[in-house]
Amino acid sequence: MAPTLIFDLDGTLVDTAPDLLHAANAVLAARGRPPIDPATLHHMVGFGARSLIAQAFAATGGEPAPEDMPALVELFLAHYGQHMADHSRPFPGVAATLQELADKGARLGVLTNKPHGLAAPLLEKLDLARFFAAIYGAGFKPYVKPDRRIFDDVVAACGGDPGHAAMIGDSVTDLHTARAASVPCILMSYGYTPVAASSLGADLVLDEFTLLPQALSRLRPAWFGEF
Repeated sequence: MAPTLIFDLDGTLVDTAPDLLHAANAVLAARGRPPIDPATLHHMVGFGARSLIAQAFAATGGEPAPEDMPALVELFLAHYGQHMADHSRPFPGVAATLQELADKGARLGVLTNKPHGLAAPLLEKLDLARFFAAIYGAGFKPYVKPDRRIFDDVVAACGGDPGHAAMIGDSVTDLHTARAASVPCILMSYGYTPVAASSLGADLVLDEFTLLPQALSRLRPAWFGEF
C-alpha cells in the first residue's frame, strides 16, 4: 500500500511568520504595547492563536487578563484573515517535492493546529491545496494534535492506512502526534520551535524540504524503494 504522508503547515510547508508577525503586532499596537521582532515570534508559533497572543503579551509587559483574551483573539484572527498571504510563501522546493511524492503514489494530507478556516484558504491562495486529499485544521474536529484520533481521521480522509503513514512537521507537537499514532516522524530543522528540532528525538531531522523523498526511502525502503 502506498504511504500516507501527513504534513504540518506553519514552519513545515509555508513560511507564515511574516504575516503572523504583522497580525500579532497589530493586536499589541491596539493595546499600546511595543511590537515583537521576527526572532521572538519564531518561538511562539505552532500552539494556536491564543497561545501566540499570550506569549506576545508576556514578552511586552505581561499576559492579558483572561477576560480580555476572546477580544484579542478575534482581533488577531480578523487581521490575519485579511492578510494571511501578503508575505507568506512556501519554503523552497515544497511544491516540486509534493509533486514528486504524489507522482510516486503517496497520499498527502495536512494536519495543523491553525484554525481550519484559515489553513484551507491559505493553502488555496498559495496554490498548494491541489496536492492534498484532506486538510484538517483546528476546529474541524473537536480534538487537535497531538490527539491520535485527529491523525487517524486525516489519514482515513486521504484514503490511507495508519499502518502506512508518517507525520512530517517541525515541532514537539508534531512529534507527540506521531508517537501517539505509532508512526514515523520527520521534522524540519528550519521551522518554528523554541528548542532545536534535532533535540526532540524524531526519526529523522531534515534541513531542506527537498530531501524528503530520499529520506523516506531510507526510513521506509518498502514505500518507494530508491529514488
